[in-house]
Amino acid sequence: MDLIYKIPRGAAEAVELWQLMTQLDSETHFMMYEPGERDKLSVGAKQLEKVIEGANQKTDFLETVIKNGKMIGYLSAERGRPRRIRHTVYVVIGILAAYRGQKIGTRLFRDMGVWARNNDVKRLELTVMQDNIVAQHLYEKNGFVIEGTRKEALLVDGQYVNEYYMSKIL
Repeated sequence: MDLIYKIPRGAAEAVELWQLMTQLDSETHFMMYEPGERDKLSVGAKQLEKVIEGANQKTDFLETVIKNGKMIGYLSAERGRPRRIRHTVYVVIGILAAYRGQKIGTRLFRDMGVWARNNDVKRLELTVMQDNIVAQHLYEKNGFVIEGTRKEALLVDGQYVNEYYMSKIL
């Protein structure tokens, strides 16, 4: 079956997206949350319903990827709320390990770029761990450049990790 790219709608898809995010937390150390941390911090499906609502109203961007009825990836771009940064979005992407390297990320970035150009977004920004070379290549392939390094920005598995701050100007 082909991949389906879509904006999620409603509570059921919020639960499925939350489950995907939780699985990604356990599958890789490159996501922000550690395994089980979403539950402890009450970052649940209810909060994702607001994110989904923003995407459906075109305030923000959220697209999920479905294969054989299962959500396997997503990309979100949250717009700055104050007027001075309303032209910027902060990007987060996650794709299950079994589906990486299949151009899914490239398609998600392309779709987000179309949305951004149609919604007065000028600046796309994200952060990436310095040792996440695969993600850096994806971002650079999609026009992002490194603006700087956040030294010892994260504590991962007991080690401080540098993080690159990357952006793309449209």
